[in-house]
Amino acid sequence: MGERPYILLSCSMSIDGYLNGATEQRLLLSNAADFDRVDAVRAECDAILVGAMTVRLDNPRLLVRSQALRDERAARGLGPSPIKVTVTGGAQLDACAQFFTTGDTEKIVYCASAAVDDALARLGRVATVVDGGQLDGGQPVDLHRLTEDLYTRGVGRLMVEGGGTMHTQFLTAGLADELHLVVAPFFVGDSRARRFVSDGQFPWNPDRRATLAEVRQIGDVVLLRYALSARFGTV
Repeated sequence: MGERPYILLSCSMSIDGYLNGATEQRLLLSNAADFDRVDAVRAECDAILVGAMTVRLDNPRLLVRSQALRDERAARGLGPSPIKVTVTGGAQLDACAQFFTTGDTEKIVYCASAAVDDALARLGRVATVVDGGQLDGGQPVDLHRLTEDLYTRGVGRLMVEGGGTMHTQFLTAGLADELHLVVAPFFVGDSRARRFVSDGQFPWNPDRRATLAEVRQIGDVVLLRYALSARFGTV
């Protein structure tokens, strides 16, 4: 196996573990102070990854908002915001989404082999399209190979911001080094909504507990910071 970036997963959820409500209206699970914290974490990373569903449903910009943080990155010879990365099986993404249209930073799309032609036609003008299946012999995108490829592109620290499918895949693959889990002070109570993770075989279970590294109250939310590998805090 090749080298991979240090991988940090970041997520906000309700008390009952949901990432959003069951309607199209976006549910705010954090507060201004925590948004500032997330902005600072983003500024420390080389790339931010979200799944294609998050691009479609949430239409995120994934930019560093603070001018001071952007200036600090510039002083280190970096772009104002990290590289944006997404993963897709069917390439059903809109080139006009904010993921592609905002920010003077590279956008990378890892795509399953069967959808590469569609991805190039849709997104080739606005992003670097990588045949993610080709990285692993033509199969669907393999996250181990994807992270190794990102490392060769200069990504030493990767932040994964969702959604649930991406969190599940990174965690069950044992690729996460650190988890930032913010809990909002309310319940969603609707199983139609998206959860933080779906079913899977996770390395952490009743016989192997994750290490809780920090608990921090941030206004009316709480940050739980978990160390998930021996590399925790090293990058």
